[in-house]
Amino acid sequence: MNTLSKAIFAVILPILSATAVAQQTQSSQPSPDQGLVLVVSLADKRMAVVDHGAVRKIYTVAVGKPSTPSPTGTFRVVSRVANPTYYHKGKVVMPGPGNPVGNRWIGLSEKGYGIHGTNAPGSIGKAASHGCIRMNRLDLEELFAMLKTGEAVEIVGEPNAETASLFATKKNAPKAATPAPASLIATQPIAVNAMVGQ
Repeated sequence: MNTLSKAIFAVILPILSATAVAQQTQSSQPSPDQGLVLVVSLADKRMAVVDHGAVRKIYTVAVGKPSTPSPTGTFRVVSRVANPTYYHKGKVVMPGPGNPVGNRWIGLSEKGYGIHGTNAPGSIGKAASHGCIRMNRLDLEELFAMLKTGEAVEIVGEPNAETASLFATKKNAPKAATPAPASLIATQPIAVNAMVGQ
């Protein structure tokens, strides 16, 4: 490396380093250009639907219990199944009131985990699941109608500035849910296989 190259490198390196640090320290708050993002706070046992940067709705949910915690990180919605059949360790439960995942399954990119209903509604608002996010039936049906595959789901373990900001907002009044076109909703015979976190 000649003297001129060393001088240019000495000037550019601090600028590049400062830019990288600034990018790493930016807030993880969903930005307006992200579209619909779900933010689940395990500590609060609540889920915010953030639509283009604004809180559209907040739901109370059940999360994983200490022995079977919910995964944390950013995931994607990879499947949407109405009236799923539940399969786990040789157990098969057909759609209906006894199905442990209720009448909707929203599968996440973390295999075996999803957002679903429950046949134990008393668990909502508690750390009670096997790792999945559980919702009341009507709340889940409303959420299911809003979502498309590919949308982001951020599951946050510890309280932080983002969750404090999201769940302190008063903008949680429900908006009318528009049913998703039938072509977007998978129905039987698609089954939910090997679910880890009901």
